[in-house]
Amino acid sequence: MATKTENNTSSTVKKDIVENLTQTPESKDKDQNMADSPLHKLFVDALKDIYYAENAIVDALEKMEAAATTEELKDAFEDHQLQTKKHISRLEKVFKLIGEQAEKKECKAIVGIIKEGEEIIKSTEEGSMTRDVGLIIAAQKVEHYEIATYGGLVQLAITMGHEKAADLLDRTLQEEEDADLLLTDIAESSININAEQED
Repeated sequence: MATKTENNTSSTVKKDIVENLTQTPESKDKDQNMADSPLHKLFVDALKDIYYAENAIVDALEKMEAAATTEELKDAFEDHQLQTKKHISRLEKVFKLIGEQAEKKECKAIVGIIKEGEEIIKSTEEGSMTRDVGLIIAAQKVEHYEIATYGGLVQLAITMGHEKAADLLDRTLQEEEDADLLLTDIAESSININAEQED
């Protein structure tokens, strides 16, 4: 048992030595300075904010799917919920890539937007197209918040030289934009027209 611990310690020490040899004093100083910079702190803060938001959105999408009338909209909410879970996993990878702990910071914007969605459910008739219209608008507000956030995070990651993090964040950005377009298509294809005809 003792030998195993020594081997583990030995391999860890070797790994540290290799990392120290490959990093010049200048690059170490640069990494430390970047980690202490106000921009890095802002970036991490924004990641924590969207990490909270994505977790809250998973729960909100479940409620929206249950409240939706048409199968098409129910399916869209279900699919996006699965996709949102992938976005959470990607964010955890981004935190790891930049050497930070994945933590949530309450996102007051998303709390407000989700609350609006809940109000739409309460104030519209169950089984109506009008409710679906309201749910689509609420969902698109969520998407637009995410698009704005991820767009900014991608650019910050590029600016700070976090290429892998930027790629992960950009993949999520593209998926959020696609989700927004899908919601527009669903609304325009039939739901808005059918809602207009309701008494």
